[in-house]
Amino acid sequence: MQYLILAALVIAGLVVGVDAIRERAVRRKALHVPGLVAAAVRANDSAGMLVTPALSAALAAAPRTTQDSVGLWDELTATLDPEAFVPKLAGGTEIKSFAMRWGNDFAIVARPDHALHYELQPWEATLMAQMDGTKTTQELIVDHLQSAGDLDPGAVLGLIVALREGGFLDPARPDVKALVQIHLDRASASRRKLRDFAKHLRISWSGAERFVEGAYHGGLKLFFQPVMVVLGALVALVGLVAFIGVQQSGRYQLSVDAAPGETLIFLALGLFLTFAHELGHAMALIHYERRVLGAGFFIFFGSPAFFVDASDGLMMDRRERIVQSFAGPFSEMILAGVASLVIVATPGSGVAAFLYRFALINYFIIFMNLIPLLELDGYWIFSDLIQMPDLRRRSLNFIQGDLWHKIARWEKFSLQELGLGFYGIVGIAFTIFSFYTAYFFWQEIFGGLVSSLWNGGLGSRVLLLLLALVFIGPLIRGLLTLGRSIYKRLKSIRDRLRFRVQRSWRVEAAALIDALPAFDDLDEDALSDLAGRIELVTVRDGQAAFRRGDVADAFYVVRTGTIHIEDEDLEEGDTRIITTLGRGDAFGEFGLMGSGVRAATARAEGEVTLFRVDKASFDRLLADDIDAPDFAPTMQAYAELRGLPPFRALSTADLALVLEHGEWRNVGPGALLIEQGEAGDTFFVVGAGQVDVDRDGEIVASLGPGEHFGEIALLTDAPRNASVIAHTPLRVFALDREGFTSVIANTFRRGAVERTPDRNMEH
Repeated sequence: MQYLILAALVIAGLVVGVDAIRERAVRRKALHVPGLVAAAVRANDSAGMLVTPALSAALAAAPRTTQDSVGLWDELTATLDPEAFVPKLAGGTEIKSFAMRWGNDFAIVARPDHALHYELQPWEATLMAQMDGTKTTQELIVDHLQSAGDLDPGAVLGLIVALREGGFLDPARPDVKALVQIHLDRASASRRKLRDFAKHLRISWSGAERFVEGAYHGGLKLFFQPVMVVLGALVALVGLVAFIGVQQSGRYQLSVDAAPGETLIFLALGLFLTFAHELGHAMALIHYERRVLGAGFFIFFGSPAFFVDASDGLMMDRRERIVQSFAGPFSEMILAGVASLVIVATPGSGVAAFLYRFALINYFIIFMNLIPLLELDGYWIFSDLIQMPDLRRRSLNFIQGDLWHKIARWEKFSLQELGLGFYGIVGIAFTIFSFYTAYFFWQEIFGGLVSSLWNGGLGSRVLLLLLALVFIGPLIRGLLTLGRSIYKRLKSIRDRLRFRVQRSWRVEAAALIDALPAFDDLDEDALSDLAGRIELVTVRDGQAAFRRGDVADAFYVVRTGTIHIEDEDLEEGDTRIITTLGRGDAFGEFGLMGSGVRAATARAEGEVTLFRVDKASFDRLLADDIDAPDFAPTMQAYAELRGLPPFRALSTADLALVLEHGEWRNVGPGALLIEQGEAGDTFFVVGAGQVDVDRDGEIVASLGPGEHFGEIALLTDAPRNASVIAHTPLRVFALDREGFTSVIANTFRRGAVERTPDRNMEH
């Protein structure tokens, strides 16, 4: 046994050694670029110029600046204008939408090669369907305004940028960074695999799909026939009953003193078991015409195992996903059933005693795999059955934050929240229990081998140490991750303490607040006073800075990280991201006007640090007519504008542009706002009252508070296609074309598109 392990280590060492020698030989043959440059400098030094003769000739032949070359730059400028960019989905891109029972509908988009999947909100999937190469970014922003009622250019631009960077648009952008890394890496493929295995304890195989397709069409597809499924289920069920009888007989016992050879055979059978398990998953993917993106070997919680990248299963229907998740455990159940039947057929034999250990641990693994409290197959089956794909994350976030918030306020729990709380608590308890079971499983498989190597002399103990370094790698990384988490918590506490005494951070906070358009009217004294009252707070991933319905007691400025402003349906549990905020963006300030409550939830995406200004400090600014005489009216104007649905997702910087290029108008009943056939360049939002939409003398629609009209004229010079007449006394906000385009341009300048959340989906 120990010689086999030693041989494996020697082979790995030879691969690395031979590759290192080959790399040195390649380096000796490579051109020495610094030497060539130095030679060129010396050759041209006498001429007083750093230009070789060949380069000099090329420069002489180069065309001079002409009107054509100036036109080229103009053409490039127009081509690279983000607003004029025309996104077109790459051929073969697949979009699939999913309606969830508990709300939070979503969609998944697959790249043409199916190597990358993004999660989308429903409105994003609808907008993507319009990316056929005929509409500019600006036109898509208006389409989003018409369908969702939000003038939110940042959300649309963020989607387009994410799709472009992910390779979903045509033409696809090459991953320059990855290409450079590949070409600069002189290691051979075998050495790269060994290096990746040492780092991640994982070796991937890109040719797995061909193997699985061959096996499927070679005969394994028969196992998806109803007759074979029933037969397999019969073998699994009869075998389980037979094993229960064997277990109750007390004839066989577990032993941790198995011989090393037996342990090696057992390990091989265990590997075959995981191979069959993953092959079952892969076969289901091929059966439902999805892609097997990769497979390989890795160390899972100290145990060697195989894996299959089943990410393309995200595109399957719910029933198909359940079948795909169950295919792996079902394969193991059949093998365990066969082993149990052999035990019954050969009582008292050495094979039966060995297969008893194999079947017992196999059934134990199946049980652990199907319990829906760990993110294994049982979890995916259960989450698909109840239609809540992010069950574990939502339950843990609820346990860490919302649960205690509701208990402290004696708020009523919805049915969904009760389920999340129960699942989260039981899941945490079971996770602790699983550490013990993992130890039990490891001891049963490797106990005899470890004892043998430890008692086999110095050489065996060295091999045992090397194996330990490999197999306990996940534990070491887990401890390091835990240590980093604890360090972040301690650092957060330290930062809050240091913030009380460090002036530089307060200056940073004051600078961010001063950059907000709504705070332009503050003089230095008021700003200094405000900076002295700022607090630094940290919000963990998935936790809320405040929730919808909370009493507004502070406003915040993002220092680091990303904040989602979410619209929650407290009864149904449905959530929609209104907007995404990054460094320098403020939120919650308009809720402080009066004694209102929060209209939305602010939730962290990753760890976020915020500058917090409490309501008392904010109220001092509102009441201070000396240092901030125009502050209160300005805030009132911003708050009123933010109350209109089309503008609720805009930042304060965008609201400033809207106020600059728009105005409130009060008109009486019968007033003509838009006349059919005339040219128009104004966008209207109804603040109060009602208007009638008249097309060719017939009333086709009536619009009330919060609704909008006239957006088409912001993009085209087409005449108005209908008249709009005030039906009642009306208060309406009018935004001109320049203001609309300025909001979009400002989104690009702020870099809002860089704050798109991570959409990559894996399974």
